[in-house]
Amino acid sequence: MKGYGKWAGAFLALLCAAGLALTGCGGGGRESAEDSGADSVLGSGLETLRILSGSENEELEPILENFAEEQNVRIEMTYQGSLDIMRALEQEEIPYDGVWPASSLWLSVGDTNFKVKHAESISITPVVFGIRQSLAEELGFVGREVSVSDLLEAIRGGKLRFCMTSATQSNSGASAYIGFLYALLGNPEVITSEDLEDPGLREQMTELLSGVDRSSGSSDWLKDMFLEGGYDAMVNYECLIIQANEELEDRGEETLQVVYPYDGLSIADSPLGYVDNGDDGKEELFLKLQEYLLSDSVQNEIQRTGRRTGYAGISEENLDVFREDWGVQPDRVLSPIRMPASDVLFQCLNLYQTEFKKPSLNVYCLDYSGSMEGEGNEQLVEAMGQLLIQEEAAKNFLQASEHEVNILIPFNLSVLGVYQAEGPGEELEELYDVVRDQPVGGGTNMYEAAMEGLSMLSEYDLSQYTPAIILLTDGESLDSFDDFRDQYEAMGADVPVFSIMFGDAQPEQLEQLAELTNARVFDGRTNLTEAFRQVKGTLEGLELPCRSCNDFMPA
Repeated sequence: MKGYGKWAGAFLALLCAAGLALTGCGGGGRESAEDSGADSVLGSGLETLRILSGSENEELEPILENFAEEQNVRIEMTYQGSLDIMRALEQEEIPYDGVWPASSLWLSVGDTNFKVKHAESISITPVVFGIRQSLAEELGFVGREVSVSDLLEAIRGGKLRFCMTSATQSNSGASAYIGFLYALLGNPEVITSEDLEDPGLREQMTELLSGVDRSSGSSDWLKDMFLEGGYDAMVNYECLIIQANEELEDRGEETLQVVYPYDGLSIADSPLGYVDNGDDGKEELFLKLQEYLLSDSVQNEIQRTGRRTGYAGISEENLDVFREDWGVQPDRVLSPIRMPASDVLFQCLNLYQTEFKKPSLNVYCLDYSGSMEGEGNEQLVEAMGQLLIQEEAAKNFLQASEHEVNILIPFNLSVLGVYQAEGPGEELEELYDVVRDQPVGGGTNMYEAAMEGLSMLSEYDLSQYTPAIILLTDGESLDSFDDFRDQYEAMGADVPVFSIMFGDAQPEQLEQLAELTNARVFDGRTNLTEAFRQVKGTLEGLELPCRSCNDFMPA
């Protein structure tokens, strides 16, 4: 560990750059949602179904609301990422009546107590590449089948870079990654531990993932981030590529060519299952909802959103959604790859986190002003311990990789120091001692700390990392946003600044930073540990609930 600079500084600890958790704050009944702890409440009946869902299903809320009104019931939707859904299913008590992840994979590995019944696929969507049309044509990817090796060659040649969610946190990222593994291993019947020891695999997968420009916390937010950031390609669900193209076309901008990597094509099958907590009435209501979603008319509505409802084609009336001029193949017969056994799956995810993915380069700017004294500082120390102490971080696949760089910049009215560590060793965990022992006192100047973070990042070749600044503050900064903006624009790099709002922090100031850097703001006022985990998971691609600062501003 080492201190740098006149001003002082910050710890870079988020993994895998980019993106930010996303989620489902949408839907009707915000006051009721807040009261219940759900992200969205549909309907107002006395009977309630509580569903734990992947955030991609937020788009289907109008369909769910129709059911709630017809049946005079209330549906509470809680949106979490794939990893958190898996963790919830492992618990003895599951406080939900239904679970609706993006893929059956998370039911298989999470439902160790066999509490999920009646699981049925509601829709399916393949995980594909969306590449700007002109680039796809230049690469020769239009009008022919494309392999993972073709994509790898384009990346090696510096012609293709793409956005993707994290394999250790998001289903679309995990599905794409497992598909890549199958293709690079020559498509074995099923991946085994021995396959993962292939000496050529690390080199090829590292090269492939070096093409990741930016990561995101969820598939939906990946799409939004892509549309705002001017990137060339993304790996995402086919339905979200279709939605992105609809928006691009409305703007008069170049659309994306859908590319199906034929030897590594993975599929999300969106299973909805009942959580058996011994309530026959809930089970009956759940089955009514499932029957409704699987009815012909509702399946047609779902297909209109760009999701498939079978493995062998699209109905004639919906071909206008699945447009062949965008490279969509409505008649393509989809053959899902076979997911590895649970122990091999976790081995795959650990390899991604610690060896394969591009290393993170993240800066933590942490507020030690006087208003953080007492409980605020205690929560900060506890939260950072979950990230810096590697035994804790590994529980959520958030451990540091070998070449990851973490920078810590504590601040009050000025920067109090700059500390950094590379890799997952003792140096990284010593940063926890800095967090724990840093005195509290003085005013607040978050902009100076964030500018110091930019200065630290400018010393690195950012193309070799996924960079980000993570800012926590509980007060209004006295300095000027303009100075930060000028330095950021002069730097000319795509570095997101994610903020965690705490105490009396000013949402307007944090939202300015998010808008400038194509990032997001998290609320740490109710649970700072969870907010920090969300942010770090976000930079890993974690699909977790987050809200823009605008949600916290008074009406």
